[in-house]
Amino acid sequence: MCNLYSMTSKGEAERFLGQIGLDLEDYEATTVGPFQTGLFVRPGKNPDTTRLVGRLGQWGMIQPDSPTRRPASRAILTNNARIEDIKRRVTYMGAWRKAQRCLIVAAWYQEPNWETGKNIWWKMRRADGQPWALAGLWSEWTDPNTGELVANYTMITCNCDGHPLLARLHRPEKDPKTGEVLPPDKQDKRAVVHIDKADWDTWLHGSEAEAVALIKPTSADVFDQSDARLTDELLRAKQQRATAEPETKQAPPDQGSLF
Repeated sequence: MCNLYSMTSKGEAERFLGQIGLDLEDYEATTVGPFQTGLFVRPGKNPDTTRLVGRLGQWGMIQPDSPTRRPASRAILTNNARIEDIKRRVTYMGAWRKAQRCLIVAAWYQEPNWETGKNIWWKMRRADGQPWALAGLWSEWTDPNTGELVANYTMITCNCDGHPLLARLHRPEKDPKTGEVLPPDKQDKRAVVHIDKADWDTWLHGSEAEAVALIKPTSADVFDQSDARLTDELLRAKQQRATAEPETKQAPPDQGSLF
């Protein structure tokens, strides 16, 4: 899952998408958090569905019958959608059924690593320096009070247990009854999904089955692993300190008796 990412500049997005002058709204490249405004890229509407359109919207999907733009509880986040739940959750099911799939262009996204016992933020970048094209779902919601049409979107996540890089992220899940860390086969580590350029047309225009087949963890070699290497160094240092023999305290020298 992801709760912070950085947009690319408009010029970089145009170059990356391969369509200089495509229909992109003006925007300032910035970091985006849940329920803030970001850019998503979708197909144009009929009859020009082959054209890419970039629109600003709320990062956090809005339930179709919701009276407000975001859930009443701050604990409820809709900026990530589990692929396993996307067909049955009311917030996402309508957009998924209509194949309103999109791409979220990002320079990097942030994930937490807890292997040292403390949170270390990793900025997930591509090794080749190119932006990510993250799999997303978009919709439009009408504000019942103002009539405003509000574009909104979410990033789709999949399970990444066993992945050599992505499974290292996020705090380990614990048994709610015992408080013990669950074994690896009981964890449900999540990851957002990069769509390769060769698969953009399939993701945006293909069948549901074809789209679902693209939802899988990104290969580890696609990532810049600088933050992973820094964490590895911290882990090695921590292990060396733990295994070092404690210094033997020397007894004070015998002063002898004064009497």
